[in-house]
Amino acid sequence: MMPVAILAGGLATRLRPLSEKIPKSLVEVAGEPFLAHQLRLLRRNGIERVVLCCGYLGEMVEEYAGDGGRFGLRVAYSFDGPELLGTAGALRRALPLLGERFFTLYGDSYLPVDYLSVGQSFEAGDQWGLMTVYRNEGAWDTSNVEFENGRIVRYDKKDRTPAMRYIDYGLGAFRREAFDRLPAQGAYDLAMLYQQLLAEGRLMACEVKERFYEIGSFAGLQDLSKYLAS
Repeated sequence: MMPVAILAGGLATRLRPLSEKIPKSLVEVAGEPFLAHQLRLLRRNGIERVVLCCGYLGEMVEEYAGDGGRFGLRVAYSFDGPELLGTAGALRRALPLLGERFFTLYGDSYLPVDYLSVGQSFEAGDQWGLMTVYRNEGAWDTSNVEFENGRIVRYDKKDRTPAMRYIDYGLGAFRREAFDRLPAQGAYDLAMLYQQLLAEGRLMACEVKERFYEIGSFAGLQDLSKYLAS
Protein backbone atom coordinates (compact mmCIF):
# COMPACT_ATOMS: atom_id res chain seq x y z
CA MET A 1 0.00 0.00 0.00
CA MET A 2 1.20 3.50 -0.79
CA PRO A 3 2.30 5.72 2.11
CA VAL A 4 0.11 8.61 3.24
CA ALA A 5 1.23 12.22 3.57
CA ILE A 6 -0.90 14.06 6.13
CA LEU A 7 -0.93 17.84 5.67
CA ALA A 8 -0.86 18.98 9.28
CA GLY A 9 0.78 22.39 9.04
CA GLY A 10 -2.19 24.77 9.12
CA LEU A 11 -2.79 27.52 11.68
CA ALA A 12 -6.37 26.39 12.50
CA THR A 13 -7.65 29.93 12.95
CA ARG A 14 -11.29 28.81 12.90
CA LEU A 15 -10.74 26.68 15.99
CA ARG A 16 -9.37 29.41 18.22
CA PRO A 17 -9.07 29.54 21.18
CA LEU A 18 -8.71 25.72 21.15
CA SER A 19 -5.81 25.93 18.70
CA GLU A 20 -3.89 28.80 20.28
CA LYS A 21 -1.59 26.51 22.27
CA ILE A 22 -1.93 23.17 20.47
CA PRO A 23 -1.95 22.23 16.77
CA LYS A 24 -5.25 21.24 15.18
CA SER A 25 -4.15 17.60 14.96
CA LEU A 26 -4.10 17.40 18.76
CA VAL A 27 -7.50 18.98 19.41
CA GLU A 28 -9.51 16.54 21.52
CA VAL A 29 -12.29 14.56 19.83
CA ALA A 30 -14.26 11.89 21.70
CA GLY A 31 -11.72 11.87 24.51
CA GLU A 32 -8.50 11.68 22.45
CA PRO A 33 -6.39 13.89 20.19
CA PHE A 34 -7.84 13.89 16.69
CA LEU A 35 -4.60 12.49 15.27
CA ALA A 36 -5.07 9.24 17.21
CA HIS A 37 -8.41 8.62 15.49
CA GLN A 38 -6.95 9.52 12.11
CA LEU A 39 -3.92 7.23 12.45
CA ARG A 40 -5.98 4.27 13.66
CA LEU A 41 -8.35 4.71 10.73
CA LEU A 42 -5.42 4.56 8.32
CA ARG A 43 -4.00 1.45 9.98
CA ARG A 44 -7.37 -0.31 9.80
CA ASN A 45 -7.30 0.35 6.07
CA GLY A 46 -3.95 -1.32 5.54
CA ILE A 47 -1.72 1.76 5.60
CA GLU A 48 1.70 1.03 7.09
CA ARG A 49 3.66 4.25 6.58
CA VAL A 50 2.72 7.88 7.24
CA VAL A 51 4.60 11.15 6.71
CA LEU A 52 3.28 14.06 8.76
CA CYS A 53 3.91 17.39 7.03
CA CYS A 54 4.06 19.79 9.96
CA GLY A 55 4.20 23.53 10.42
CA TYR A 56 2.54 25.40 13.29
CA LEU A 57 3.49 23.73 16.61
CA GLY A 58 4.68 20.69 14.68
CA GLU A 59 7.09 19.65 17.43
CA MET A 60 4.04 18.86 19.60
CA VAL A 61 2.70 16.56 16.88
CA GLU A 62 6.01 14.69 16.74
CA GLU A 63 6.18 14.43 20.53
CA TYR A 64 2.70 12.90 20.61
CA ALA A 65 2.85 10.44 17.71
CA GLY A 66 6.55 9.55 17.92
CA ASP A 67 7.61 6.84 15.50
CA GLY A 68 4.01 5.64 15.17
CA GLY A 69 4.69 2.27 16.76
CA ARG A 70 1.80 2.41 19.23
CA PHE A 71 -0.56 2.89 16.29
CA GLY A 72 0.97 0.02 14.33
CA LEU A 73 2.52 2.47 11.86
CA ARG A 74 5.88 3.87 10.82
CA VAL A 75 5.64 7.65 11.09
CA ALA A 76 8.16 10.17 9.75
CA TYR A 77 8.06 13.98 9.77
CA SER A 78 8.67 16.78 7.31
CA PHE A 79 8.69 20.36 8.64
CA ASP A 80 7.96 23.55 6.71
CA GLY A 81 10.73 25.42 8.47
CA PRO A 82 10.68 29.17 9.15
CA GLU A 83 8.42 29.91 6.16
CA LEU A 84 5.04 28.27 5.52
CA LEU A 85 5.14 26.36 2.23
CA GLY A 86 1.45 25.83 1.46
CA THR A 87 -0.06 22.38 1.02
CA ALA A 88 1.64 21.48 -2.27
CA GLY A 89 4.89 23.09 -1.12
CA ALA A 90 4.85 20.93 2.01
CA LEU A 91 4.43 17.82 -0.14
CA ARG A 92 7.26 18.96 -2.40
CA ARG A 93 9.57 19.15 0.63
CA ALA A 94 8.44 15.70 1.85
CA LEU A 95 9.08 13.91 -1.48
CA PRO A 96 12.32 12.23 -0.30
CA LEU A 97 10.30 10.49 2.42
CA LEU A 98 7.36 9.54 0.20
CA GLY A 99 8.80 7.76 -2.80
CA GLU A 100 7.31 7.53 -6.29
CA ARG A 101 3.59 7.24 -5.43
CA PHE A 102 1.65 8.27 -2.36
CA PHE A 103 -1.70 9.30 -0.89
CA THR A 104 -2.36 12.73 0.54
CA LEU A 105 -5.00 13.87 3.00
CA TYR A 106 -5.57 16.93 5.13
CA GLY A 107 -4.70 17.04 8.80
CA ASP A 108 -8.27 17.86 9.76
CA SER A 109 -10.00 15.19 7.64
CA TYR A 110 -11.49 11.90 8.83
CA LEU A 111 -12.27 9.87 5.71
CA PRO A 112 -13.90 6.45 6.28
CA VAL A 113 -13.32 5.19 2.75
CA ASP A 114 -11.76 2.13 1.09
CA TYR A 115 -8.16 3.30 0.71
CA LEU A 116 -7.07 0.06 -0.94
CA SER A 117 -9.64 0.46 -3.71
CA VAL A 118 -8.67 4.08 -4.33
CA GLY A 119 -4.99 3.17 -4.42
CA GLN A 120 -5.57 0.31 -6.85
CA SER A 121 -7.51 2.62 -9.17
CA PHE A 122 -4.65 5.08 -9.18
CA GLU A 123 -1.88 2.53 -9.67
CA ALA A 124 -3.77 0.89 -12.53
CA GLY A 125 -3.81 4.19 -14.44
CA ASP A 126 -1.05 6.31 -15.91
CA GLN A 127 -2.04 9.73 -14.60
CA TRP A 128 0.06 11.92 -12.31
CA GLY A 129 -2.74 12.71 -9.87
CA LEU A 130 -6.04 11.40 -8.54
CA MET A 131 -8.78 13.32 -6.77
CA THR A 132 -11.52 11.51 -4.87
CA VAL A 133 -14.90 13.19 -5.35
CA TYR A 134 -18.15 12.90 -3.41
CA ARG A 135 -21.67 13.88 -4.53
CA ASN A 136 -22.13 16.54 -1.90
CA GLU A 137 -24.96 18.70 -3.32
CA GLY A 138 -23.82 21.47 -0.99
CA ALA A 139 -24.70 19.40 2.08
CA TRP A 140 -21.50 19.16 4.15
CA ASP A 141 -19.52 22.01 2.60
CA THR A 142 -19.66 24.10 -0.56
CA SER A 143 -19.40 21.87 -3.63
CA ASN A 144 -16.49 22.68 -5.95
CA VAL A 145 -16.32 19.98 -8.65
CA GLU A 146 -18.18 19.44 -11.92
CA PHE A 147 -18.06 15.68 -12.45
CA GLU A 148 -19.57 13.90 -15.46
CA ASN A 149 -19.20 10.41 -16.88
CA GLY A 150 -16.39 9.49 -14.54
CA ARG A 151 -14.24 12.54 -15.18
CA ILE A 152 -13.70 15.95 -13.63
CA VAL A 153 -14.87 18.71 -15.96
CA ARG A 154 -14.07 21.65 -13.70
CA TYR A 155 -12.58 22.18 -10.26
CA ASP A 156 -12.43 25.53 -8.51
CA LYS A 157 -12.66 26.39 -4.81
CA LYS A 158 -13.30 30.08 -5.50
CA ASP A 159 -15.21 30.43 -8.76
CA ARG A 160 -18.04 27.98 -8.24
CA THR A 161 -20.84 27.13 -10.70
CA PRO A 162 -24.37 25.66 -10.31
CA ALA A 163 -23.12 22.50 -12.06
CA MET A 164 -20.75 21.78 -9.17
CA ARG A 165 -22.63 19.06 -7.32
CA TYR A 166 -19.53 17.20 -6.19
CA ILE A 167 -16.76 18.14 -3.80
CA ASP A 168 -13.07 17.37 -3.44
CA TYR A 169 -13.39 14.62 -0.84
CA GLY A 170 -9.94 15.23 0.63
CA LEU A 171 -8.07 12.05 -0.29
CA GLY A 172 -5.66 12.43 -3.19
CA ALA A 173 -2.96 10.33 -4.79
CA PHE A 174 0.08 11.51 -6.72
CA ARG A 175 3.09 10.38 -8.65
CA ARG A 176 6.30 12.18 -7.88
CA GLU A 177 6.35 13.64 -11.41
CA ALA A 178 3.37 15.85 -10.55
CA PHE A 179 5.66 18.04 -8.44
CA ASP A 180 8.55 18.37 -10.91
CA ARG A 181 7.43 21.75 -12.28
CA LEU A 182 6.48 23.36 -8.98
CA PRO A 183 8.58 26.38 -7.98
CA ALA A 184 11.62 25.28 -6.03
CA GLN A 185 10.92 27.84 -3.32
CA GLY A 186 7.94 29.55 -1.73
CA ALA A 187 4.37 28.56 -1.01
CA TYR A 188 2.18 26.61 -3.44
CA ASP A 189 -1.35 25.37 -2.85
CA LEU A 190 -2.57 21.85 -3.57
CA ALA A 191 -5.72 23.21 -5.25
CA MET A 192 -3.50 24.98 -7.78
CA LEU A 193 -1.67 21.73 -8.51
CA TYR A 194 -4.97 19.89 -9.03
CA GLN A 195 -6.08 22.60 -11.47
CA GLN A 196 -2.79 22.42 -13.35
CA LEU A 197 -3.00 18.64 -13.70
CA LEU A 198 -6.65 18.88 -14.79
CA ALA A 199 -5.78 21.42 -17.50
CA GLU A 200 -3.02 19.11 -18.77
CA GLY A 201 -5.25 16.02 -18.82
CA ARG A 202 -3.15 14.35 -16.11
CA LEU A 203 -5.77 14.18 -13.33
CA MET A 204 -8.08 11.21 -12.84
CA ALA A 205 -11.08 10.95 -10.53
CA CYS A 206 -12.41 8.31 -8.17
CA GLU A 207 -15.96 8.73 -6.90
CA VAL A 208 -16.56 7.65 -3.30
CA LYS A 209 -19.89 7.12 -1.53
CA GLU A 210 -18.96 7.60 2.14
CA ARG A 211 -19.43 11.11 3.50
CA PHE A 212 -16.41 12.94 4.90
CA TYR A 213 -15.85 14.35 8.39
CA GLU A 214 -13.58 17.22 9.37
CA ILE A 215 -12.50 19.24 12.38
CA GLY A 216 -11.75 22.47 10.59
CA SER A 217 -14.68 24.15 12.33
CA PHE A 218 -16.55 23.80 15.61
CA ALA A 219 -19.57 22.41 13.75
CA GLY A 220 -17.38 19.78 12.10
CA LEU A 221 -15.78 18.94 15.42
CA GLN A 222 -19.18 18.28 17.00
CA ASP A 223 -20.32 16.27 13.98
CA LEU A 224 -17.29 13.97 14.10
CA SER A 225 -17.60 13.55 17.87
CA LYS A 226 -21.16 12.27 17.41
CA TYR A 227 -20.06 9.91 14.63
CA LEU A 228 -17.21 8.43 16.68
CA ALA A 229 -19.41 8.08 19.72
CA SER A 230 -21.93 6.09 17.68
